[in-house]
Amino acid sequence: MSCWWKCKMVQSLWTIVWQFFKLLNRDSSDSTIPLPVLDDAPPGTQEYIMLRQDSIQSAELKKKESPFRAKCHEIFCCPLKQVHHKENTEPEEPQLKGIVTKLYSRQGYHLQLQADGTIDGTKDEDSTYTLFNLIPVGLRVVAIQGVQTKLYLAMNSEGYLYTSELFTPECKFKESVFENYYVTYSSMIYRQQQSGRGWYLGLNKEGEIMKGNHVKKNKPAAHFLPKPLKVAMYKEPSLHDLTEFSRSGSGTPTKSRSVSGVLNGGKSMSHNEST
Repeated sequence: MSCWWKCKMVQSLWTIVWQFFKLLNRDSSDSTIPLPVLDDAPPGTQEYIMLRQDSIQSAELKKKESPFRAKCHEIFCCPLKQVHHKENTEPEEPQLKGIVTKLYSRQGYHLQLQADGTIDGTKDEDSTYTLFNLIPVGLRVVAIQGVQTKLYLAMNSEGYLYTSELFTPECKFKESVFENYYVTYSSMIYRQQQSGRGWYLGLNKEGEIMKGNHVKKNKPAAHFLPKPLKVAMYKEPSLHDLTEFSRSGSGTPTKSRSVSGVLNGGKSMSHNEST
């Protein structure tokens, strides 16, 4: 057999293989698909192969007829799907550096957030409810979260302190350094309308939480001394809208709900006290 004839046979063989692979990927409604004919074949020797449409669409048949195609799919496609799935399932890493700290009031109490959501002061330095996460959520803006309860401190539009399971704009406090290393915490969204004076987190001489609009920044009631215990990494809190917070059932406390026990640091208040 001449060299030219061998080359012609190899070329024809590759043509058949190429057409076969194209056939596997072809989406056609024709039930009869012709195979290519050799150039040197005698007339009348054209052959046809009958393939059923359902066989063409069958994945199992494709795998059996084309192990090369199945192997390529296994090598190139499956690992990409696994990597994409792994990326989507990986937990979000903490990104914010904050501190676990105690907040010592200049009135002689440690601020505490009890299990029932009550906010007040205590003389007990060993109470685990005096531990807070100070999470930076902006420039000199922090979220104050109880370590034990995972509740956030918040101040509503009337100056009342309350606790929230969700992080809302009312949970943001501006952190300002006062004299002698004392720090003040004021609401980021509420203040006196006329004077612009801030509303501050504060404890009175009895260790009770005060309304923010009754606390002055130059008075001991507003002064807290952080006692950092360790540096910690936190995930950025998901900010919830106040209307969404209200629909959730917790609701932003208002004066009409002052007897529910969520205002004034979680303590019930009489109508006279609320005004």
